[in-house]
Amino acid sequence: MDIKTASALHRLRLISVPEALSFPALLIFGSLLSRISDVDYLMMPLGILHGVLFVIYAIFLLDVWNKAKWPFKKVLMFFGLALLPFGGLYGDKLLKRDEADSVIAARAREAADA
Repeated sequence: MDIKTASALHRLRLISVPEALSFPALLIFGSLLSRISDVDYLMMPLGILHGVLFVIYAIFLLDVWNKAKWPFKKVLMFFGLALLPFGGLYGDKLLKRDEADSVIAARAREAADA
């Protein structure tokens, strides 16, 4: 794996956790709190924050798709995980495992070349 692909995967991992946590925060603190109390000033900022994080996640996912040459099914799965509350946490776990596998494969190639 080259440095551009590794950095694209790392950026996707960095944004997946905040994006995964912003959606439940919007649901709990924005929607639920505004319905059961007079606290309705959280809906707009949380909605904007979640929207921005989601768009950044989608852009980074497209970048990974382009650089890592992922199959469309895998990209679709990661996009679907972004639509689920806390789904990005599972996506981060999968990305971490892929990252570790690629490091092991790179070290094996280096050992074979030496």
